[in-house]
Amino acid sequence: MKKISPIIFLTAILMTSFMQEVISQSEEDIRKNYLKQLIRLQEKPSSHDGFVSYYDSTWLDWIERTGELPPNFEKLPSLPFLPDPLISGEGINNIAITNMGQWETQREYLKKQVKHIFSGTFPDPPDNLGYSILDEKSSDGMTIQMIELRFGKDKAAKLTIELFTPPGNGPFPVFMTQWNHRGWAQIAAKRGYMGLVYAGADSKDDTRDYLALFPDYDWTTLMTRAWGAHRAVDYLYTLDHVEKSQIAITGHSRNAKQSILAAAFDNRITAIISSSGGTGGEIPYRYNDEQYSNESIDFLVSRRTHWLHPRLRYYSGREHKLPIDQNSLMALIAPNSLMLSSSIREGGGGDPWAIEQNYISLTKVYSFLNAEDKLGIRLRDGEHGVSERDIEAFMDWLDIQFKRNDFNWENKLFYNYTFEKWKIESKEKLDTSDFSGTQESRVLLNKPIDIENFDRIKVEIKDKINWLLGEEPAGVPASPIAILSNREDYVSSYINRPTVKSGKKENIAPYNAIGDYLYGSLYYPTDSHGEKVTGPKGNMPVVIFLHKFSNTGYDASLNFLLESFLSQGVAVLTMDLIGYGARIEEGTNFYKRYPKWSKLGKMVRDTRGAVDALESLDFIDKDNIFVAGYALGGTVGLFTAAIEPRITGVAVASAFTPLRMASEHIEGLKAYSHLHGLIPKLGLFEGNELQIPVDFTEIMASIVPRPLLVITPTLDRHADFDQVETSIGEVKKIYELFREPKKLNFENPIGFNHFTRDQQELMINWVKDAMRE
Repeated sequence: MKKISPIIFLTAILMTSFMQEVISQSEEDIRKNYLKQLIRLQEKPSSHDGFVSYYDSTWLDWIERTGELPPNFEKLPSLPFLPDPLISGEGINNIAITNMGQWETQREYLKKQVKHIFSGTFPDPPDNLGYSILDEKSSDGMTIQMIELRFGKDKAAKLTIELFTPPGNGPFPVFMTQWNHRGWAQIAAKRGYMGLVYAGADSKDDTRDYLALFPDYDWTTLMTRAWGAHRAVDYLYTLDHVEKSQIAITGHSRNAKQSILAAAFDNRITAIISSSGGTGGEIPYRYNDEQYSNESIDFLVSRRTHWLHPRLRYYSGREHKLPIDQNSLMALIAPNSLMLSSSIREGGGGDPWAIEQNYISLTKVYSFLNAEDKLGIRLRDGEHGVSERDIEAFMDWLDIQFKRNDFNWENKLFYNYTFEKWKIESKEKLDTSDFSGTQESRVLLNKPIDIENFDRIKVEIKDKINWLLGEEPAGVPASPIAILSNREDYVSSYINRPTVKSGKKENIAPYNAIGDYLYGSLYYPTDSHGEKVTGPKGNMPVVIFLHKFSNTGYDASLNFLLESFLSQGVAVLTMDLIGYGARIEEGTNFYKRYPKWSKLGKMVRDTRGAVDALESLDFIDKDNIFVAGYALGGTVGLFTAAIEPRITGVAVASAFTPLRMASEHIEGLKAYSHLHGLIPKLGLFEGNELQIPVDFTEIMASIVPRPLLVITPTLDRHADFDQVETSIGEVKKIYELFREPKKLNFENPIGFNHFTRDQQELMINWVKDAMRE
């Protein structure tokens, strides 16, 4: 073997070291540059608490002190769907977990990730728990004690608990909750449970001092409160009259968040009910950005700066790069009993679809552990707060779990669609090779197109859009709208609908309805006397604005948009899309009723019905009926305008990404076929995406030469920006063919998936400029 010169060997080592340093420096630069961008895009903190950790007042203070940088997201695997707790190394090795040894290893991995990203680290249990009874009294045979626990160095840490013990010798099951939920424990006590209320809540929080008493840990407020709950369990374990296999914890809103952490890190808590925990509770982070109308990471951590770890903020807008999610955290609770509960129409953080996605993921874990009956879900109606009827239902479920009663229980899902179930019900089969010749209808022909042959192609495109949307049943047109009404769907009484000051709202409502008996709200400009403000022709232009993936449908998040349109003399018609707002229940059995149609097809039909309704109103300018929308609403708007020539123009934001060439970091066609069940037929093209008969390029081309505004943020994680840009470039060729290049506007603000004020103002001004004279 030839010997290597020592000089050459040393040079090689030095060069290797140098290259590693260069690579390392390059890596650091990437992370530093992303941090600068993220800081520019973040919301300004508005928390009244004024701290992020024990050592830091703000997130920027924490960054400066720790020197931490965000990950290089390009090197992390993309997991656009919920991570599977039963897959190890997902996105890299993808090893299926099939035995308990693997599961225990996975549990330790999940705990480590939770501590790193969500909760921070925390101390081991103390070994010096002491207690003193501060007060004791009796009421109707119930013993009520106020107790102070002491532990830690010099027993400086404390936790105050109030304990309700029923008459008798026990052993009793235990219902634990936080200080401000004392009324919940009252009901539990009547049901024969010991009620334990601990001081880990905003109204009384002994755990706040733990940050200073245990300064070596980077834990958060929610984790200190969860750790405090563990100390309450320590005390329960000293009592002979406690049934130690039946200790439950509950919490509502932020208390639900901490209860999940408590149960995940202490298996002595054998049951948990998480009530309306929202983001950081029952809702996964992947489904919390603005298009879902939930509290985003950005929104949450800028206002509740100390609840969760500052590191979580790095994943704002990059939620698909999180190695875990809330389903991963909740998987740590299994096989102990877990129930997810919220309201189906709770605004700003109670999205039932997102909660059900979490539940469905967890069913796989509970099934793996042979504990299917220990996982529950209860989605009520109403607003954020709960009442006695809800707590009694919680107790029913706990009685079932603890085998104290045999109540009937149904884990009812409102979004019960699955692609596999649709395939069975629809009996739809497809040979994608039949679509191998669809290239000539794709606009992107790489050969000259003239107006004459494009008109032929456009007819073909519309046929393919209608095929994709499914077989719409034959129907009867609605009667013209005779009058506007003040009548509301009763569900709207507890949905925070938009309100305007500079105009008036009237409803299109039964018995004068949109399309197939749908309610809608028309907001229009008025003068100082409350009279309609019309244009020079004696009528007013109108925008049909279609909402995002919002469980509350068209809600108060539209206030600014509506006020601004009205100030420009433009009326706005809004309505709930099927499966949202007042129409959640209507969407549940859609595919049982119409197995050959699609939800997006129904949304398009309803939007066309809105055009019919507007055209029947004599004060509406029929030459200026626009459609606009954000996220889901934008998608519906594009599809509708492609097949409805009466629509004057379209303005959309964060509405699409091309599907044929979708990359692995986005949901792609599965967003339509698997996640939301909007267009099930698209799922038949999985693995053969190039054969999809019609994509957004053709859909937008079908709108030519009418005005079109497309807003796509550059960092929208739900879109392939480069593909969107390419698609727009192809559509521009068609506008140029018709000599109308200025009627296509493509805006790409630097940012994540947010429908910002700037974007809304851009849309409003664009519509005003695009109107026909």
